Amino acid sequence: MDSHPKADTPPTIYDVARRAGVSIASVSRVLNGRDNPRPATRDRVLKASAELGFVPDGAARALSSRLKHVVGVVFRRVYGTDDGGTFADEAESLLFGDQINRGIEIVAQRYGYDLLVCSVNIDERTLPNRIMTIAGKCDGLILHDQVLSPAGLAAVARVAPVVSLAGAGGGDVAVVRSESADSMRELARHLVQDHGYRRLAYIAGHADSPDNVVRGRSFADEARALGAECLTGPAWQGDYSAAGGVEIVRGLISLGATLPRAIACANDQTALGVLYALAEHGLDVPGDIAVTGFDDLPFARHLRPQLTTVRQPIQEIGAQAFEVLHSMITTGQPASTTTEAAADIVLPTRLIRRESCGCPPDPATPSWRRLV
Repeated sequence: MDSHPKADTPPTIYDVARRAGVSIASVSRVLNGRDNPRPATRDRVLKASAELGFVPDGAARALSSRLKHVVGVVFRRVYGTDDGGTFADEAESLLFGDQINRGIEIVAQRYGYDLLVCSVNIDERTLPNRIMTIAGKCDGLILHDQVLSPAGLAAVARVAPVVSLAGAGGGDVAVVRSESADSMRELARHLVQDHGYRRLAYIAGHADSPDNVVRGRSFADEARALGAECLTGPAWQGDYSAAGGVEIVRGLISLGATLPRAIACANDQTALGVLYALAEHGLDVPGDIAVTGFDDLPFARHLRPQLTTVRQPIQEIGAQAFEVLHSMITTGQPASTTTEAAADIVLPTRLIRRESCGCPPDPATPSWRRLV
């Protein structure tokens, strides 16, 4: 059978399969960048497609540039089982990650890219291989968390461009992050100097999170420099979840511990859990204990009391991360050898004073929109 289509008929995927001597499924896998087809198969399919002038919808650029137009987005699996089973608590939601991904998606669509969103277990022994596998399916990676060691991260960056949303920058991998230290110092000054609180605490996020370390150290150091007490340590170790905030407060109360006058939380979700636990024990916020968060997620302004927090430009972080990654992808060079790979983009944050620390309500939020 003649493998050439008629001159007046556009070539089809069937023509490519016949010309390359492979199945239609193999052609589809190659053109869509799926399942890591064998190099020989990929070369035959691409050669046949070029000879026939076959360009499927959405794949024209992939055929000409060998790009998949897919970017991988990898985040830490906080809830659920290692095998991807049911969430331990389906009420929990990765609100921060959702906002980040939305920012990535907005810019990705502008450039004609799709996202491959993957969660990973930070304790997996096979984690480096899993990240490598994901990288092989994409033109580049955006990592929400510091899921790999510096050596592991450098190894992945030799395979595909990588942008990290965690870390201090200055290494081989580009970093897009928000400023944390100055805003947490400002928060400490606000609680100690403006409200007169002398006994504070910081509920931490993941112990291995660079952002958490900076936030906690900056807040505690500033509070202590002002002559206030700041409680930290194992009793105050959270995990960025509302459930973690609930468990810490419940545990301290059950032990008969004297709670501090103000509790600063590593993020808004932790603060949400703290507010819940304090309310169930009859403690008033801010009358008995002030509570603050970090992120300014959409729900923060609608709580009762409204949550004092540090606002970071969450969607902009995602958008900037894709812009940096796209710049590296279009250079056609390994990320670790480009100028952009060493980029350290730091976006500003801002302290948002609301009711939960003792400040007046935010007039920008109608009272009827606050959650009871």
